[in-house]
Amino acid sequence: MAEPTQTLAELLSAQGAGSGLTEQPITMREFLERQPPSRMVGITDLWRRVRSTGGGWNDRLTAPELQLHCDNDNCKGLRYFRCTDNGLTFYSSSDEAEGHLIYLCWNCQGTHKRFSLHAKRRTTEPSADLNPGECYKYGELPAFGPVTPPRLLRLFENERDNFLKGRRCEGQGLGIGAFAYYRRVVENQKNRILDEVIKACKVLKVPPETIKLLEDAKKQTQFSNAINSIKDAIPQGLLIDGDNPLLLLHAALSGGLHAKTDEECLGFAHDARIVLVELAERLDQTMKDEVELNAAVKRLRKVNQDSRS
Repeated sequence: MAEPTQTLAELLSAQGAGSGLTEQPITMREFLERQPPSRMVGITDLWRRVRSTGGGWNDRLTAPELQLHCDNDNCKGLRYFRCTDNGLTFYSSSDEAEGHLIYLCWNCQGTHKRFSLHAKRRTTEPSADLNPGECYKYGELPAFGPVTPPRLLRLFENERDNFLKGRRCEGQGLGIGAFAYYRRVVENQKNRILDEVIKACKVLKVPPETIKLLEDAKKQTQFSNAINSIKDAIPQGLLIDGDNPLLLLHAALSGGLHAKTDEECLGFAHDARIVLVELAERLDQTMKDEVELNAAVKRLRKVNQDSRS
């Protein structure tokens, strides 16, 4: 990750963000794990005074243990990460510091996470342990946000890049951008999504007339008309809390951008992504169950045949 080329004040000024903080201070762990880049956040335990190897004292940024996603083949899930390189030290001449924190997955010992930060301590009498301040996250590598399941990306085929652009917008709090990208992906991939639903319906042995409704919906040019025509055609196994997931997507993404605030768009984009992830999971599980069932039937059929011979 490259060193920041602009000062924090310049970045905030360019974004029209002023110097305002988030409403309530949070812990350093919450900030590193859950906060997207490009915002100043109040931190309850920003820094601590530690003894140096030379016997003096250093004011060092707090680097707590984190729980982050590790994509290593030996992990593939949430794991504990510990800081192995803390490059942020406050010197007596300044109450501001910037640099990197580098973390290592303590399970596989192979995955790193890097944060690029600007920190500002408060000029109060420091305590022996935890001291407050503010912190700004320039960025992080790998990028902020929950991991997108591969099965969801497979569902989108040639709209994969646009979905990931929407995901980056959502991670940075850009609601209108995330909303627009997700809506474009869903509308452009309408037939692809319906094809996967039809495959699942055939596995679940739904009536032929239901499959015909889904096939006819693919001929509709407007997403809203297609979804409304199949509101009762989704099998029970694909429903989410009893609701048609395609209707839920339509509800989240059907409104005009001009009628929503950025915060509202961010909320709708988040909800649409959650429904998409769950739909992809249910489609994938349906097909996996079918494969496992067929394999089990073949094994038992062979046992039965062998017992007769």
